[in-house]
Amino acid sequence: MAGPHLQQPSFLLATLKADCINKPFVQRCHDLETVIEEFPAKELHGIFPWLVESIFGSLDGIIVGWNLRCLQGRTNPTEYSVALDFLDPSGPMMKLVYKLQAEEYRYDFPVSYLPGPVKASIQEQVLPECSLYHNKVQFPSSGGLGLNLALNPFEYYMFYFAISLITQKNSPVTHHVSPSNSAYFILVDTYLKCFLPTEGSVLPPPSSNPGGAIPSPAPRSPAVPFTSYGMHHTSLLKRHIAHQPSVNADPASQEIWRSETLLQIFVEMWLHHYSLEMYQKMQSPHVKLEVLHYRLSISSKHHGSPAQSSYQALHAYQESFKPTEEHVLVVRLLVKHLHAFSNSLKPEPLSPSAHSHTASPLEEFKRVVIPRFVQEKLYIFLQHCFGHWPLDASFRAVLEMWLSYLQPWRYAPEKPPQSAEPLLRSVSEKWAAFIQENLLMYTKLFVGFLNRALRTDLVSPKNALMVFRVAKVFAQPNLAEMILKGEQLFLEPELVIPHRQHRLFMTPTLGGSFFSSWPPTITDASFKVKSHVYSLEGQDFQYKQMFGTEVRNLVLKLAQLICQAQQTAKSISDHSAETMASQSFFSWFRFTPSEMNGSYTGNDLDEIGQDSIKKTDEYLEKALEYLCQIFKLNEAQLTQMMMKCGTAQDENGKKQLPDCIESEDGLILTPLGRYQIINGLRRFEVQYQGDTELQPIRSYENATLVRLLFRLSSVLNERFADQMDVLCSREDFVGRLCRYHLTNPHLVQKIRYSPVVKDRTSQNWGPRISLRFLASYRTLISLLMIYFIAPWFYIGPVGCTFIILIGYFLYAVIMTFFSEGWKPHEH
Repeated sequence: MAGPHLQQPSFLLATLKADCINKPFVQRCHDLETVIEEFPAKELHGIFPWLVESIFGSLDGIIVGWNLRCLQGRTNPTEYSVALDFLDPSGPMMKLVYKLQAEEYRYDFPVSYLPGPVKASIQEQVLPECSLYHNKVQFPSSGGLGLNLALNPFEYYMFYFAISLITQKNSPVTHHVSPSNSAYFILVDTYLKCFLPTEGSVLPPPSSNPGGAIPSPAPRSPAVPFTSYGMHHTSLLKRHIAHQPSVNADPASQEIWRSETLLQIFVEMWLHHYSLEMYQKMQSPHVKLEVLHYRLSISSKHHGSPAQSSYQALHAYQESFKPTEEHVLVVRLLVKHLHAFSNSLKPEPLSPSAHSHTASPLEEFKRVVIPRFVQEKLYIFLQHCFGHWPLDASFRAVLEMWLSYLQPWRYAPEKPPQSAEPLLRSVSEKWAAFIQENLLMYTKLFVGFLNRALRTDLVSPKNALMVFRVAKVFAQPNLAEMILKGEQLFLEPELVIPHRQHRLFMTPTLGGSFFSSWPPTITDASFKVKSHVYSLEGQDFQYKQMFGTEVRNLVLKLAQLICQAQQTAKSISDHSAETMASQSFFSWFRFTPSEMNGSYTGNDLDEIGQDSIKKTDEYLEKALEYLCQIFKLNEAQLTQMMMKCGTAQDENGKKQLPDCIESEDGLILTPLGRYQIINGLRRFEVQYQGDTELQPIRSYENATLVRLLFRLSSVLNERFADQMDVLCSREDFVGRLCRYHLTNPHLVQKIRYSPVVKDRTSQNWGPRISLRFLASYRTLISLLMIYFIAPWFYIGPVGCTFIILIGYFLYAVIMTFFSEGWKPHEH
């Protein structure tokens, strides 16, 4: 490559694009590192947008880029390590970002690729509440299309990095990829640890100027008039700089903007997606008025161009957002790190005046990071997932993210005391404020999980594990009491009702922070809880108590389903054991296979295995125990619930039929019975109840032999029908022997366990000969083996046939004695 000052930026860009095609990945990264080190910012400015897009892919998802989400060290160790080194916070790419940041370059990011709610808001000229967008929106130049955000290099880089998790969904995958081991996941963790450190301060960026510092982004004049739907608040950085006596007083105050910008971008790109109804609920009266005008405009007969443009913008609120499991895992990583970051806050000094003068900007940022930046959007994101995620085991990722947020004490710096017994650790009283300020996260989402659990198949080990995980978390000592205390604070009557502003002005997450100049700090705990609930759900929200009667009934229903699932798992286990025994070697010698009665007793869950069934039983047993601890369920309630559940077994030791009622036409399923069938809790024994001679030919039968033997049986039955009737009507031993072998004693008994009309139970085909069992491959193979082994004992074919007939006659006599009490002809 030629010297750095002999090439124009356009030629440099063309050379790099050609290298992408002709050179291997490792060589390209080495050349890029050389270019970043040697070329000045003026020439690097032209290649920066192309380089970012070539790494993270295009915004429309067509260009995949480096495909960081599928790049893993196990499959591509060289490319994996080179990519991580290149994109490291101290690597070449970030050096390029800081070099361009020093020159205050700006890059356009299309508004059309922002999350739907933000995009629609900006297109309606309503400024989002997030300070990330303030003073950055620009109208297109003459001939240009669409609005753009003017971003500094750091913001532009992080925007592309964050949004690639959403846009790059159709990346080619040739092997199984573990999201938590991908290069993208590792980079997210690295950036969080660098810019949101739990120990020490944010590392200063490398500077090409000796003794110089990279300036923080300067305020820009508005490029388009906007109406803010929250209180227009400055960022945490700007407030700090406004109060700094000297620009060089504290390096951390100059660099805190990177921490705030990184977090805002991650939250906006990953959590700012929801439906039209949810978006409208979050807006101020001004935006609700705009929506009303829009509805009036489209309902009128005159549709002008303003109404059409308004429709196109508001339609974007209804984006179809389906987060992936990888997306949820990344958000969980963010939540866990923010808890660790917030918990690393140094203890407050005893003197309030000392705190106001000595607290560093980073420490103040830790104090407000969760309530101001994350709480509201994460709550909406979780609500969306709880309501729209499929009812399968993949919900485990969402569940663990939710449980991670509910347990900040797991990420506290102090270590829990080691105990010999594996008991649940009690939740300290110091977390009461967090629980109260996040009450809906605990209560409303718990109710949402209950509604999901009531619609899932708890016999599945993965679904049983999710119920166990939630029950175990909420059963931690002292947690239920603190949640109950929070509910009591919310339900306290207001003796003096203060003048309430709109809820957006009450919440510190939108209308300002704990450092802005809005009303004094609220000391009333009850008002804090109410402020939290109303800020998330609105003033007209009807709160459903977690420990109220309605939710308690849902818990009892879940306990009932748990008991039913345990009985189902036990039945499956017993059935599997019976199936294994019936498939032994000696079962090949049975002449009348049980399949001939047409019954089907299998279940798709038979394949989960004995170990999984045992795990399911353990999970459900512990979950039921934890639920009893949380909601103080006593044994009398459980006994009554189990009686309603109908888990008692019938006289044969088998599971009862689904819940149904007797009618003139037979059995009719109740709503509970339909629910039991849909969830696999109970089932009818599916049986062929017509003429056994006319049932479909099975896969284990020879079709030609079935037809020939049926014709032979029909001829014999027609010729000897009267003689067989006379023999079966006798009351002596001969009559019993004929009835056992010329009638089907099992048919009438099994019909009563199926939901068919009563008239079917009276059908009787009379005594007859059935030779169909001889068409079974199992019977044929058994006979063939007997005839094959007989010559070893010097027994010829005739003698072997005589022995078989004698043996069968003895078997028939013995079975007749045992069946003497059945008397099937009396039914």
